[in-house]
Amino acid sequence: LFASDVDKEKRWADQIVDSLMDGDAVYLMAGGHEFLSIHTEAEDGNGELAAIVIHGIGVHPNWQTVVYPLRTRLPSEGWQTLSIQMPILPNEAEDSEYLPLSPDVTPRIEAAIAYLKENGAKKIVILTHSLGARMAAYSLANKSQFVAGFAAIGMPGKSGKGNDNSIAHIGKIGVPILDLYGSEDLPVVVKTAGDRKKAGTSNSNYQQVEVNGADHFFDGEEDLLMEQILGWLERL
Repeated sequence: LFASDVDKEKRWADQIVDSLMDGDAVYLMAGGHEFLSIHTEAEDGNGELAAIVIHGIGVHPNWQTVVYPLRTRLPSEGWQTLSIQMPILPNEAEDSEYLPLSPDVTPRIEAAIAYLKENGAKKIVILTHSLGARMAAYSLANKSQFVAGFAAIGMPGKSGKGNDNSIAHIGKIGVPILDLYGSEDLPVVVKTAGDRKKAGTSNSNYQQVEVNGADHFFDGEEDLLMEQILGWLERL
């Protein structure tokens, strides 16, 4: 048995693959479980630059907000992208119910890194959104990965126990971090910005940016999202 709802993953995958317009479906293995990812080749360059894109709660690697703009626009800037399916639960599941799945994220990230390296990647970053940022932060804090940077978009700052402590996780990540959020983001994101920034003081390459007017999904502000991400990538 897998912690993730594998039947729901399969339904998502079937729907995505049937309607996929940008990129190619790639199935990777993690923990004996096959999961969907979407690979998009860089339009320019030799493929040495790569980004793993990680979605938020209960959705999929082709989600229209945040995920789709990142995975489809970066290739025109010389970055190949691999958007991966995260563990998911039934629709009614709360954030807290996802936290026990955090350890399951590490094998998926490792599989994504291996795939990108096989495709020529030399510099790999992880771009994440919302709950995906919390889960990836857990992974990066607990196991060193072959990545050059970690962007957390709309990341809730939590100070709970175990998996529910994204504040502590930030302080344990050694790679460059971009903590990006909107002024109209979720209250749990905006109110904990100071705590996240304080945790990031242990990392000389931590940067926090608030985008004025943007909400949690950067709805209608995709250009600003890309501007911030591309500016950060250029500095890595």
